[in-house]
Amino acid sequence: MTVVMFPNDKILNGQLNGQGGPLDVERLSHSLESSPPPPGRQVFANRDLRFDQINMIGFDMDYTLLSYLRVPMESLAHRLTVDRLIFKRGYPELLREKAYDPEFVIRGLVVDKQLGNIFKIDRFNHVGRCYHGRVGLEKEERRKIYRGEHIRLSNPRYYLVDTLFALPEMCLYADIVEMFDNDWKAGKRAQPNYESIFKDVRECIDEVHRDESLKDIIRANPEHYCPRDPELAHTLHKMRSSGKKLFVLTNSAWNYTEPMMRFLLDGVMPQYPSWRNYFDIVVVSSKKPDWFTAQNPFVDLNIAEDARVEGKPLEKPVDKLQRGHVYCGGNLKDFEKMALYQGEKVLYVGDHIYGDILKTKKSGLWRTALIVSELEEEINLSIRFKRELHELQALEERRRLLDQELLHNKSVLVSLERVIDNLDPVKQKTERERLIQYAKDLRRDRDEMKRVLQSALDRTLELDSLVENTFNRYWGLVFKEGHETSRFGEQVGDYACVYTSRVSNLLAYSPVQYFRAPRALMPHER
Repeated sequence: MTVVMFPNDKILNGQLNGQGGPLDVERLSHSLESSPPPPGRQVFANRDLRFDQINMIGFDMDYTLLSYLRVPMESLAHRLTVDRLIFKRGYPELLREKAYDPEFVIRGLVVDKQLGNIFKIDRFNHVGRCYHGRVGLEKEERRKIYRGEHIRLSNPRYYLVDTLFALPEMCLYADIVEMFDNDWKAGKRAQPNYESIFKDVRECIDEVHRDESLKDIIRANPEHYCPRDPELAHTLHKMRSSGKKLFVLTNSAWNYTEPMMRFLLDGVMPQYPSWRNYFDIVVVSSKKPDWFTAQNPFVDLNIAEDARVEGKPLEKPVDKLQRGHVYCGGNLKDFEKMALYQGEKVLYVGDHIYGDILKTKKSGLWRTALIVSELEEEINLSIRFKRELHELQALEERRRLLDQELLHNKSVLVSLERVIDNLDPVKQKTERERLIQYAKDLRRDRDEMKRVLQSALDRTLELDSLVENTFNRYWGLVFKEGHETSRFGEQVGDYACVYTSRVSNLLAYSPVQYFRAPRALMPHER
């Protein structure tokens, strides 16, 4: 992708010191790219969003501005969690032999802590694929367990995997369940307490994040865990040049935020000697999602000239948010008051459905953009299997029509047999024989339609398996469960105004872009 550059930044932004001037739309329009982004890099709208009416854009850091290489990052979290389970919780050393399997886990899964199962659900909370440990449950067993009652994800029995940070613990949990089940069946231990196992895994991986052992390793070698996006700096520059204010709002502490953001952005563009020059406000240790509803005060950190050192909190109350300062804590209400922008004038970009997006929509009026890194791969896969997906769509329509014809055939046969039974075999012999032959023809047609229907079903299952197993042999596509939208996909549609695979995808769009949502259609309108 060609990088968008603005030759005269002073005209567009006044000066690069946060004192943004009015937007020069005519000059800006001549600087924009004309070629559309590739499909996997597009921005998709669930709700109309006029970018020209957004005055302020905020960003989460982890998995939003800062991406992680999945396998190295998740393998590290997995290994550190195993260490704690062994040393602090007394789990067997044999656990070290369980290698991390990144394919076994995706976002949108649900853990049944009571039964030790991990399953995937569609938008109606219907359980599709399900594993106990690493063993898949057959359809009848799934139905027996989960079709007798409504699954309420608010029930403490269930845990929803809605962040990428949670993926390593799901793989580890499944491996422990399987290991302990095997020991139980062999008479080596009592029946496992699956909820207790989950609690141990959850607390240990929380500790890995909380005591900064994970972050210490990443800080020391960021290039091994975090890819640099060469377009990120230019994307932020383009937004600032169009007159928009930018801010960072992250749960990470300053001693992690600063080195990681420095790694990402320092020295990329000469106009910005420090990553902090891109942003008008920086808020760390925000405690989202509580940040959107609580009343915690903002604290000004006394960042010395050496910004790499954690500053001491200033005791003076914060009555305005200043460029060049770094704040921790705070809350939505005070932020809007001091930042001078609120409601639909603010766009917040994050990766966490619950912590970044859902709470934002329920507690305020900010517009939302969800970063879904899996989107790029899923779109590229759909392009690769374009012919098969078209065939699947045609097969679905064919099956629907065959179902209707079979139903009509059955209805006619029932009526015809009733008429035949009421005809006199002697007096109405000719008519009766004619109708009997007609009934035979209908049964022959019925049998042929059943054969064609079964053939279409077999081909559908074959294509479904090909497409979904190519993406993930355990769980299939992130946004789908069978032919339905997955629970995760439904949440993306419900809570994100727009969604895309990475922040830098916005570089291909004008700062006055009108993101238009497609017309919503009900089944009878299609």
